Amino acid sequence: MSDWPSTKARRVLAALQRIGWRVKREASSHRVLARDGWPYTVFAFHDGEELGPRMLARLAKRTGLRPDDL
Repeated sequence: MSDWPSTKARRVLAALQRIGWRVKREASSHRVLARDGWPYTVFAFHDGEELGPRMLARLAKRTGLRPDDL
């Protein structure tokens, strides 16, 4: 069983911003996120889109996000 709950993309983006990521640039639903000491990452989800545990785990590897950050 995964530690990640399914959640909306807007909630995940808010959690990423709380842990230090910022939106570097934006075009439609694609946002390039930046954080010091980390490579850029693209967050390409509409705000109302539901993200499942597998996608959240993939994002966590690239961003340092943890389940308790949500």
